Amino acid sequence: MTYKLSIIIVNYNVTQLLRNCLLSIEKYAEDVKYEVIVIDNKSPESSWSDLIPEFPKVKFIASEKNEGFAVANNKAIETALGEYLLILNPDTEFEGFYLNEILNFADSKANFGCLGVRMHDANGNFLPESKRSVPDMFNSFEKLFTSLKKKNSKSYYRNDVGEFEIAQVEVITGAFFLVKKEVYQKVGGLDEKYFMYGEDIDLCYTLLQNGFTNFYYGKASILHHKGESTIKDEVYLERFYGAMQIFIDKYYRESKPLQYSFLKAGLKLRHKIELIKLK
Repeated sequence: MTYKLSIIIVNYNVTQLLRNCLLSIEKYAEDVKYEVIVIDNKSPESSWSDLIPEFPKVKFIASEKNEGFAVANNKAIETALGEYLLILNPDTEFEGFYLNEILNFADSKANFGCLGVRMHDANGNFLPESKRSVPDMFNSFEKLFTSLKKKNSKSYYRNDVGEFEIAQVEVITGAFFLVKKEVYQKVGGLDEKYFMYGEDIDLCYTLLQNGFTNFYYGKASILHHKGESTIKDEVYLERFYGAMQIFIDKYYRESKPLQYSFLKAGLKLRHKIELIKLK
């Protein structure tokens, strides 16, 4: 059995949001030949298993331990039978019958890398991480240390690309990440050195380096209950800033030593500032 699309969802302790996500897929994906694979990352509470009888068509996998977002996705993707993969957060919901349109768009592009859509939160606010640039010295400094968000500038968040536009961008988010399975495997999938955060930026960058093109598809929107399963504590900060460090170690340490030392110092300082804020 082959499918046009395999939807991959890593769940961690957000049963009710996952239920809403699965209901939205049932409602809006009916015109696509698809499968859904949910991998639970050893959630402390086991209520997610109540969804198994509720969604008999969904393939549920229980991880023995929580090894992080990248490992869980790669594990689930090994079992996927779709031509395309859609890595999807459990705290998202589809809002329209646009999957077919998006897949046709992807099919029409030579060297298609990945695609993300317009995301907004529960209050309707647009989430700027829907479309981003690869972190470099200038946009990282802007993101880390200033609130000078220039309108219409090509900064870390691609403000030069309209919210509802379709455009080539460098980086999209792992909350909704469409990619061909063959391409995903060719470039090595999500880098398992990352536990959580940063692995989506890394994969986008890897696709670009391999000659693929990434897209932002602003015509389609999803609701993203941002960070519902995230507690902003010391562990979160350690993982978030640790992920950025992995990225610059991997790509900048040797090729751009000046940028590397600048960014390393900036990350360290910002991490310290955030830790002080917690106290």
